[in-house]
Amino acid sequence: MNSSFSKTDFPATAGHDVVIAGGGPTGLMLAAELKLAGVDVGIIEQRASQELQGARARGMHARTIEVLDQRGVAERFLAQGKTYPVVHFHVPLDISDFPTRHNYTLGLLQNRIERTLAEWVGGLGVPIHREREVTGFAQDGSGVDVQLADGNVMRADYLVGCDGARSVVRKAAGIAFPGWDAATSWLICEAGMSQEPDLGFRYNDAGMHAIGKLEDGRVSFVSTERQVGATGEPTLHDIRAALVDVYGADFGIHDATWISRFTDMARQAQAYRDRRVLLAGDAAHVHAPLGGHGLNTGVQDAVNLGWKLAQAVKGIAPGGLLDSYHAERHPVAARVLRTTLAHVAISRRDDRTLALAEIVSGLLRMDEPRARMAGEITALDIRYDFGEGHPLLGRRMPDLDIVVAGHPTRVFERMRDAKPLLLNFAPLDGLDIAPWSDRVRAVDAKYTGAWELPVIGKVAAPAAVLVRPDGHVAWVGDGTDAGLGDALGRWFGPPAAA
Repeated sequence: MNSSFSKTDFPATAGHDVVIAGGGPTGLMLAAELKLAGVDVGIIEQRASQELQGARARGMHARTIEVLDQRGVAERFLAQGKTYPVVHFHVPLDISDFPTRHNYTLGLLQNRIERTLAEWVGGLGVPIHREREVTGFAQDGSGVDVQLADGNVMRADYLVGCDGARSVVRKAAGIAFPGWDAATSWLICEAGMSQEPDLGFRYNDAGMHAIGKLEDGRVSFVSTERQVGATGEPTLHDIRAALVDVYGADFGIHDATWISRFTDMARQAQAYRDRRVLLAGDAAHVHAPLGGHGLNTGVQDAVNLGWKLAQAVKGIAPGGLLDSYHAERHPVAARVLRTTLAHVAISRRDDRTLALAEIVSGLLRMDEPRARMAGEITALDIRYDFGEGHPLLGRRMPDLDIVVAGHPTRVFERMRDAKPLLLNFAPLDGLDIAPWSDRVRAVDAKYTGAWELPVIGKVAAPAAVLVRPDGHVAWVGDGTDAGLGDALGRWFGPPAAA
């Protein structure tokens, strides 16, 4: 199925329940979540195809692979990449002992990630309106008029800006984007070299530099610039000068297909929502790429937002549900900004920083600091604040091997349809969800193994758990149904009328 449209296919009267500005990883993941929830959604994308110039992001962390596994598509990505049992913060951090099926980082270029996401989204029937650009919007109490560059206007119930760091949607909404200006900048280039370069990392008083081989035999070069604040786009002349400065030769670099500059500027949207307009991904937070957080945080934003926005479209969202998107995800990105700022700072090469780096390296060789930092980078340690209670409350649901109706299965296999799931391990006949049976599935399950969470360790086995569509535990039963009705109402709306 071709899910793209040319300009002539897009009449001014067309519209969707939700319009997503931007068809990168965040926008694509959000579109899939909304479509699985039965919502009419369309993507506005400037590019004529899904192809990207340059490598951009280079992989996915464990929690991102888990959410794709929850939807049954993780293998599409795993089949194309290579797994590594580490994440990085200053030094490699082993995660092979983490209690998850995906205790590794997946090395896979963003081009392939986006292409695979787009194929999945296209198969779901989501239209991607290509060679389109959102230039502004006007919202009222019932919806949003989305202004396009060609003069057309598209009506939507909600608009989500997944349109990157320079987000037109964020700026048009007047949402502040406070943070830190750049203190470090890097040049990056993909090109051919007529001489064999010195591969690997190299350091000097300016910082880190590296040359690596690409799949097609060309090279990728990244170099810390000596000064911040250069204006204009970098050129091959700048790349040659950087190579000579660091290596003493330019290795005959030629035919550059991508030259760019990135910095450690760190900014975050003050609000992720303005009435019927929301932000996700780089439109909501930007930072240095060290640690590989960007794509992963955006995809996880989308999974948190999708089911909530679907309930809002359907008119069944309980009060405050859409606001919980900001409440839950804003602190996560704030932590990412803090971590990347620290990562850049500890990468400096002056004597004082090197002394600090040596101490930090020693600490990270210890199990507990290593696990804590790796849990943060993988996002496997995230706990949303749902109040006091069992250690599972607010955390990701482990992908247990369970038995349902005599058949072995996995928890994630029961989440393919992106619906809430009540898993009853007791089982107790008193867990009555009849008033929510049109929204929540109840499953009697058996599990006899240990319950273990990343960073936290082993926890007491619950009698039952209510799992939100994003995979986070919204209620933990202790053998009774105490609090279950409140949790169902809080997250999935009032009970259906009798």
